[in-house]
Amino acid sequence: MTDIAKHVPVLMKETVSALHVVPGGRYIDGTLGRAGHTREIIAKGGEVLGIDRDEQAIAEVRSMEIPGLTVVKGNHGDIAEIANSIGWSAVDGVLLDLGVSSPQLDEADRGFSFLRDGPLDMRMDRSCGASAADIVNGADAERLEEIFREWGEEPQSRRIARAIVKARESGTRFDTTLQLADFVESIVGRHGGHHPATRIFQALRMEVNDEMGELRRALSGALSILRPGGRFAVITFESLTDREVKRFFAAHAGREESLQQGGSEWRGEMPKVRLVARKAVVASDLEISQNPRSRSAKLRIVEKE
Repeated sequence: MTDIAKHVPVLMKETVSALHVVPGGRYIDGTLGRAGHTREIIAKGGEVLGIDRDEQAIAEVRSMEIPGLTVVKGNHGDIAEIANSIGWSAVDGVLLDLGVSSPQLDEADRGFSFLRDGPLDMRMDRSCGASAADIVNGADAERLEEIFREWGEEPQSRRIARAIVKARESGTRFDTTLQLADFVESIVGRHGGHHPATRIFQALRMEVNDEMGELRRALSGALSILRPGGRFAVITFESLTDREVKRFFAAHAGREESLQQGGSEWRGEMPKVRLVARKAVVASDLEISQNPRSRSAKLRIVEKE
């Protein structure tokens, strides 16, 4: 079993502070992980509904027997349905801490990282769905290129996709993380600080777990059950997901538009929110030095009006 202490929640103080936790308030952690943020919310007197699709994370948190925490295995895209199923039709705050947790990255058999060799899996819920190996070994060149370009923003997506298919035609199968990472490096070479397979692994992870689809559903679902005055905090780790959150929040914050006949009118998507901070909150130099994975984290917060 994973040592829970190994998981260091990012932007802990900033996130919990942004949620304005009140004693007796109801909060949803839609990406529970090892309950780092959740335990702090409960320490401040809040009740928490924790949702996660990773069966290992769920088992570990349940073993902790945290008073004030209700744990549900599920997708954060179903956040509204899950909340309503336990009678939480209106909540005081919602948190989404997106991306991959430290235990998932550190455990080779999960297949999220090429720093340790392991099966090319990447499923957050290993009980269902296609693995990364299924996609890499089964999709045609056009589909692979689309995945690498759309979810990884990989500039050499076509070259890499075609090389994978060509290798498959010669009898190669891609079953482990290092096998795929080394292959990508052999095709495009290594330039700069990042491993050339970084974007490919991001793209596959997002495709395997339908991360963008789940995020879009979670954003809408969370706003629908948030009380007026409730706070919604989202932590992202990739530019792709950060842009999606920023766009969604901006659309619901709306804007005042001048009218020809004079005066102005608010235009935006309902329900209306207020941007708590115009710019994303990022980790301090101290936090980055203590937890390098916080370097790319961005926290955005809104308040429902």
